Amino acid sequence: MNMSGHSYLQLPRWWPLLATLASAAALGAHAPPLPTRVVQLQPVELTLSAEAIVEAVNQATLAAQVSGRIVDVYVDAGQAVRKGDLLMKIDSREATEAAAGASAQLVNARANYQRMLGLRQQGFVSQAAVDKAKAELDAAQATQGQTSVVVDHTAVRAPISGIVAQRLTELGEMAVPGKPLLLIYDPKGLRVTASIPQYRLAQMRSVKQATIEFPELGKTVAATRVTVLPTADSATHVSPVRVDVPAGISDVVPGMHARLHFVIGRASKMSVPQTAIVRRGEVAAVYVQNEAGALALRQLRLGEAVGAGEVEVLAGLQAGERVVLDPLKAAVQIKSAARLDK
Repeated sequence: MNMSGHSYLQLPRWWPLLATLASAAALGAHAPPLPTRVVQLQPVELTLSAEAIVEAVNQATLAAQVSGRIVDVYVDAGQAVRKGDLLMKIDSREATEAAAGASAQLVNARANYQRMLGLRQQGFVSQAAVDKAKAELDAAQATQGQTSVVVDHTAVRAPISGIVAQRLTELGEMAVPGKPLLLIYDPKGLRVTASIPQYRLAQMRSVKQATIEFPELGKTVAATRVTVLPTADSATHVSPVRVDVPAGISDVVPGMHARLHFVIGRASKMSVPQTAIVRRGEVAAVYVQNEAGALALRQLRLGEAVGAGEVEVLAGLQAGERVVLDPLKAAVQIKSAARLDK
């Protein structure tokens, strides 16, 4: 409040500058033409946005199935592999010795069984003795098969074709059953998963269209399929929604952040491009050009994003007005006109 008792609204520091630029607008009427668009009510897509994470549809975590030291490593993170490729080797000496012992026992058990059969035919042994020899042969065969499998498990091979996402162990480390060794994913099949509040599920049931935005890559692509999973989290009250990523999108990897935009309907709204908006703190404005070519800075009240790169205008513009699409050029033109006026 000043000394005379009148109170004044405290304006931001930058507001006098904008007012000065707006007052000099008429002087820019003879400047080169600016890119503009006439705003009108038009049908736009109503979207629901959600943060999401990229996942691999087909991925595998390879874990050790036997104990032993890692003696050979043939791949590293980022390397492409094919199904069946040898990726690591675990020390197999103990398993090989056990397999050799089981093979020897199998040979003896088979020979003993054949001998018992011959003796049985001559009446020197009972049928029970033959049955016992057969049981010993079966047990030896099972043991030999089990030890052979253990030897096979010392060679870690790729179960799928894809990319090595992570190598979780190093040469010389000890492998134990269940310890993760490698993570492989198929880059040809990726999806994006988001969590949607349960009160939005009624809108999501009929959703068939969505766009996937990768902010870090500056890419936006159309999803190939939208799937609302029939599950819900009792703690957070959200439901997962999966969206398939089209094939051939480069640089997209599992774990990457993405943003989903679901098309939940259409409506007639007035909108302007995000790039046409001048933002100063909480104030948003656009440059408006009248029929004479004069420019004026118009403050807006904005709504939600509608469509790709558009934002709804709630107040500040009327249908038929012309908005400058390049606010930087408009500001330069106004400043130039202001200098000429001086």
